Amino acid sequence: MTPTRTRHGLAAALCALLATACSVLPAPEPLDVYLLPATNKAATDASAPRAWSLRIARPDASGQLVGQRILVVPEPNRMSVYKGASWHEPTPLLVRNRIFDAFRADGRVSALSTEEMRTFADFELASDLSAFHSEYRAGTKSPDAVIRLDTRLVDTASRRIVASRVFEARQNAADTSVAAVVTAFGAAADRLAAELVAWAVTQADTARETTAHTAPVSPP
Repeated sequence: MTPTRTRHGLAAALCALLATACSVLPAPEPLDVYLLPATNKAATDASAPRAWSLRIARPDASGQLVGQRILVVPEPNRMSVYKGASWHEPTPLLVRNRIFDAFRADGRVSALSTEEMRTFADFELASDLSAFHSEYRAGTKSPDAVIRLDTRLVDTASRRIVASRVFEARQNAADTSVAAVVTAFGAAADRLAAELVAWAVTQADTARETTAHTAPVSPP
């Protein structure tokens, strides 16, 4: 057999092998990609803008909370995902962006940034995301959207935690469809973000006032 025929034979065999491999690989699961809806427009606070700045960090998360799949707890101690459904970005990023938007809509803190911007800020909002799933409770026909965020307000100059709080929001879905569950997540995220903004502004104001009152006075 000539070298040319050998090369042609090997090429044909390789093509046949690749075609066979492609035919046995499973087809990728088609996904409907969902945005986290904003269910209502937050009211702007008319009080004076704050002189301090705030950096909002992406929440820390682990396990399936790091990804983009929409999680469901159909029964105690069992986590699953909605087939064929996904968020449009990783869950921690969804939460951070919703909080950022809530601060911006509120208007009292105009100097806002995220950890990606690498800018200085007087305070940082750090957090751990421990729940972002739908959950069936006994006696209910449709699941609750559950969001839980362990939050810390940090003075960036001293690295001192000036306040901490666990925020949790639940919203029952209108029915069991993925679209209804996504709407419930949007309502829960809006409520959690509004409560967090009010708390963070109050705590940061208090920390600034305390620092001003306890600052040493320079001798004349």
